[in-house]
Amino acid sequence: MVLGALAALLETERDIAVVGRATSGDEALEIVAAEHPDVLITDIEMPGLGGIELAEHVTKHFSSTRVLILTTFARAGYLRRALEAGARGYLLKDSKSDELANAVRRVHAGLRAVAPDLARDAWIERDPLSARERQVLKLASTGATGPAIAGALGLSEGTVRNYLSDAIAKLGAKNRVEAARIAEDRGWL
Repeated sequence: MVLGALAALLETERDIAVVGRATSGDEALEIVAAEHPDVLITDIEMPGLGGIELAEHVTKHFSSTRVLILTTFARAGYLRRALEAGARGYLLKDSKSDELANAVRRVHAGLRAVAPDLARDAWIERDPLSARERQVLKLASTGATGPAIAGALGLSEGTVRNYLSDAIAKLGAKNRVEAARIAEDRGWL
């Protein structure tokens, strides 16, 4: 219903044409490969490929398609990760319809379109985790054991323990479960 409403809203704009609709990240990637749209609007969380991973893949392999993330996640960590992945815009779903259309136009023109309050918060709250600490913590949050994480990332078990310890300390958590929750709540995972 939301997808249909969003498409209908954008189709009322004279200069915007909707060339596809997807219900998963994998389906969105197929549409991008087939249609080569100027702008892809995606969410952060969806079935299959997530929005940040989708933005990274599209930016790398379909450079003529720019990515705009439209989501309910008003978290500075998600915004930072989305921009690092190549997204050109990040708006919240409660934005006004004219803001969305204008964001599509800005992103199409190669400019950025970011929710102002969220942009401010992104500069205030820094992610203290390194990329590797995020990887290890993300796997730990799924219940993976130290040996399983080590195998998945090609690390020794001792190195995995060190990354987890560092992440726990940086986040002021009591254990890896709490560290993962804190990082997830702030949009860092």
